[in-house]
Amino acid sequence: MPVEMTRARFEELVGDALDLLPAEFAAAMNNVVVLVEDANPEDPSLLGLYEGIALTERDSTYSGVLPDRITIYREPLLDMCADEEEVVDEVAVTVVHEIAHHFGIDDEKLHALGWG
Repeated sequence: MPVEMTRARFEELVGDALDLLPAEFAAAMNNVVVLVEDANPEDPSLLGLYEGIALTERDSTYSGVLPDRITIYREPLLDMCADEEEVVDEVAVTVVHEIAHHFGIDDEKLHALGWG
């Protein structure tokens, strides 16, 4: 049975996960926004999505662009968890996973690091 949780509480958990980032990583994040949506319309099972140009791909022509987007999807995360403690853990993993993409770390490397 999915966990029942208000959107405000879920957004708070995403903020808490961001607060757990080491200061040097938080400071290195550049031109990125983190959003919460209910579900991805194209893939309702998707937990999170990074859209943008990874820091490792940016060069001297990178300017005047809209911020990268990290979207955390509330409904699939709540659907996969049994209780709030599990939601906290899964939100943290999803946030780290998507931030890693912002830093240019691909899924293969994330899996090798135990974040897959």
